Amino acid sequence: MFSRLIYRNAKRSRKENLIYFATLVTAVASFYIILSLGRQDVILFLKEFESDAIDKLLARMPIVYVFALFLLFFLILFANRYQLNRRSKEFGLYLMLGMRKERLVLQLLAEGLIASVLALIGGILIGGFLAEIISLTVSRLVGQGIIGHQISLSVSAIIFTIIGFLFIQFIALVILGGRLFNQEVHQLLNEQMDKKQDMGHVKSNILHILAGSILLGVAYWIVLYRFMDFGGLLLFVALALGSLGTILFMRGFGKLLGLLASLSKRKSTKGLHTFTLRQFQENVANKSTSVAITSILITLSIILITNGASTIIGLESVFTRSSSLYDFTVNGDNQKIEQFLTSEKMVPYVADLNLLKIGKMKFQDGSGEDDLPLSLVDWSKLREQLIMALPSNYKEQILSGKMQGYSISRENPEALNLFGALEIDAKAPYLIPESSYNGLLEAIGEKPLNLHSDEIALYFNPDFMPMDNLESMPVLDSILDEALKEGQSLMSIHDQAIYIRPSITMRGLVADRSVEITSAFIVPDHMFESLLNTESYMSYWNFRIPQKLQDQQGLMKPMMEARDLLKSSGFKFESYLQNFGRQLFYVVAGSYTTLYMGFLFLIIACTVLALQFLTQMKQTGQRYVTLSMLGAKRNQMKKSMHRQVMLTFLLPMSLACVSGAVGIRAMISFVIIRIEDNALLYPIAFTFACVVIAIFVIYGVAVVRSADHEIDKLRWKPNID
Repeated sequence: MFSRLIYRNAKRSRKENLIYFATLVTAVASFYIILSLGRQDVILFLKEFESDAIDKLLARMPIVYVFALFLLFFLILFANRYQLNRRSKEFGLYLMLGMRKERLVLQLLAEGLIASVLALIGGILIGGFLAEIISLTVSRLVGQGIIGHQISLSVSAIIFTIIGFLFIQFIALVILGGRLFNQEVHQLLNEQMDKKQDMGHVKSNILHILAGSILLGVAYWIVLYRFMDFGGLLLFVALALGSLGTILFMRGFGKLLGLLASLSKRKSTKGLHTFTLRQFQENVANKSTSVAITSILITLSIILITNGASTIIGLESVFTRSSSLYDFTVNGDNQKIEQFLTSEKMVPYVADLNLLKIGKMKFQDGSGEDDLPLSLVDWSKLREQLIMALPSNYKEQILSGKMQGYSISRENPEALNLFGALEIDAKAPYLIPESSYNGLLEAIGEKPLNLHSDEIALYFNPDFMPMDNLESMPVLDSILDEALKEGQSLMSIHDQAIYIRPSITMRGLVADRSVEITSAFIVPDHMFESLLNTESYMSYWNFRIPQKLQDQQGLMKPMMEARDLLKSSGFKFESYLQNFGRQLFYVVAGSYTTLYMGFLFLIIACTVLALQFLTQMKQTGQRYVTLSMLGAKRNQMKKSMHRQVMLTFLLPMSLACVSGAVGIRAMISFVIIRIEDNALLYPIAFTFACVVIAIFVIYGVAVVRSADHEIDKLRWKPNID
């Protein structure tokens, strides 16, 4: 009998309170998704190139798991409290009929166990399905043919999901069971309402709104204009001020909502207009702090989801090889390497084979100031021209000697970046022989340099030097073109006048990171031999995967086959796969965690709003009975309730949209969120916006259905139909 009672109550609870059960399923699914990250196809793929970084990412997942556990504990505690409040009379009747409190608590735990088991089954199935969809989606974005997708089920994720969920569910039920145990029968039967709070005076409420608005304004100003001051510490001040401002604004606004009921005399007696506003006012005023917290959670959710979406948009840059040219770089120039790369087994994978030689320029004999060796390069004329091309504020700092260091950044003017790079490197520049760079130009279909004996070209590494156009640098080319027209030499090497070739195409010198230089001089081969500091000499063999093979099999498959052959050779090498994997890791690590936390905050906020509304409706149910006695129709009451639901969700979301927009604007300004004008921006932004709206709609519809069910229970009252 007792077991049948438990089963029947558990079944009825699931049908009558869909939001409660959906919250449990959502908690389970979210646990599984984050814990199964290590089994995702893209993570398995990245382990081959960024195993250390992936291991560090997966090592941090338990921290995310515990944090999510902490947040969802309070969500489940809140959901269970609503569930118990809804059944308060039922529990009181059980006690009146002779059931002992111990047995009632045991019944509560048993019902919770049944709900938990069903939620675990449903959540793991949904979480597993979503994990597969996420894996397939990311794999598709990464590119077909990279990895063969296999359906995988993470046993460890299932185990930890079950342990974590049952733990927080058990703790929540024990806490609420203890509260139930300490209540008297008459308290359970009477369903005590929350104490009615003082709505305050109009002046004090206006002061609350003004104070909240001022604090929000200060927070917005800090975020927009002082985002990175004091190492970003002011951001925490802005967060505190914004949170306090949101709470004060909601408190004052909620208590002033009653004024809206008196503004429209025509509607005050039509369609339960006044009743709707009064109900909404009481819900917001009596729960202003929780409403404000949901608004803060939605704000954080909007910012995190935008950040995650922008990271996914940045995935396109992973495949855009604007400066990268070569697929593989093998260190050294000995004959064995060349023989291996031209052997029968490697030939199908090798195209545009080119030997890159590089080294630093030697110093001239003798000593200069402070007994330092003298540089062979005199670039004072070019230095003067670059200073003249600088904006006046930078020019004054350099001429007065106030600029102590030079940083290369996309925010800097081109002339400042050029000046900084040459100021650092020009005394002992790197040298690249013309023949090596001609091999690179030939690979991309460009004409060879054909430098004269007294001519060089300036090379700037596009991986370190921000460039809008890899084919030219407008400020530098303008200076060099003008000098060529006048026959002027802007540089000398070993007291010999040197002319600089303008408009040189810039590309990456190697496949990944083996040559990390900012600038170099491209010089004729004879000049390279005579000026080279032999102790700094380095050489690399570069090659690409043939285009025909790429067209047949895609890029990744032949690259991985060539990588395996190079591994077996024992030569030290690097590949573009390392660069690709590194960039892809940043995208995956950034998007997974931020999107997960963003949607978690959003679901928590929506659940709190939904359960708070249903709790308030349960506590004020007698008002609907009174309305029915006064002649109100059921449809009128339902329309009133629907408007209340809409207002309950729109109020915190409206303020959250404003705060979120400010946060997003600041993060875009400080290049924390990168949104570029490309083809992926609008579809991805639209997709995530639709997902967020869909979540709000789903929760709103669920609340409406539950509230309609409560009103339908009033059918026996007179005049209700």
